[in-house]
Amino acid sequence: MLDLRRLRLLRELAIRGTIAGVADALAYSPSSVSQQLAVLEREAGVPLLRKSGRRVQLTPQAEILVEHTTALLERLEQAEADVTSSLDSVRGTLRLAVFQSAALGVVPQALTLFADEFPDLRVEVTQREPESALSEVAARDFDLVIAEQYPGHAAPRPRDLDRVDLSSDEIRLAVPPRPSRFGAIDSITDAGRMPWVMEPKGTASRHWAEQLCRVTGFEPDVRFETADLQAHIRLIESGNAVALLPDLVWAGREPTVRMLRLPGRPSRTIFTAVRAGSRGRPAVLAARDVLARAVA
Repeated sequence: MLDLRRLRLLRELAIRGTIAGVADALAYSPSSVSQQLAVLEREAGVPLLRKSGRRVQLTPQAEILVEHTTALLERLEQAEADVTSSLDSVRGTLRLAVFQSAALGVVPQALTLFADEFPDLRVEVTQREPESALSEVAARDFDLVIAEQYPGHAAPRPRDLDRVDLSSDEIRLAVPPRPSRFGAIDSITDAGRMPWVMEPKGTASRHWAEQLCRVTGFEPDVRFETADLQAHIRLIESGNAVALLPDLVWAGREPTVRMLRLPGRPSRTIFTAVRAGSRGRPAVLAARDVLARAVA
């Protein structure tokens, strides 16, 4: 009989890529993870791992077990959701992963609604980049992620996640409120002579922003790089940079910089994602309802 706890270790290895990553995520020692996987290999009666340099790779037989383990965990999570839904109140802990502008523009109002309507539900919020947060939800580090998708850019998404769109968020060119030493900026073309602030390389927003500038006809002079959108705003306010900012960053406040519409009015999509097995969990249903109202 295969042990589900050991099967989960194998699935975690498929997600995280290294035994050290599994150990760190589950608070085990690497030697303990290796020992448990060796026991699982004996139980299965087939090789599950093969060495590839300093890493290990899953064999085809291990991939089969991972697929079945995912289905088993999803069924168990559905069973938990069914039991919880039989209760009269929404309770327990809900772990949210959010990106920064959602943390600023959506979460505060959502937390107020949670406190008023679901006082027995503990909501924990952690800021994460959407690219990593989607994998972390699949790995059960979080229960729900608020993520983003930029036009023409689709990040890899684990197949066992359930996605629901929240809103469309227009992206505009943010320029200084007054003409700076670089002159007046009235269009994306004018912005080619300004320094830029962008998010770090590897993020969807950075890739999209660079591509938009190149399609417009110039290579952006990226002098400032930070994931903190409040820092973006301060650099623009002071006349030292321009940037592409989503409307959500203002969270209903009046912008302190000039926001210029872009050709075609591009927008990103804000969405929530949960594991398919937990989409019927009362806390998840409540969260999706609350978040939709907070965005509205």
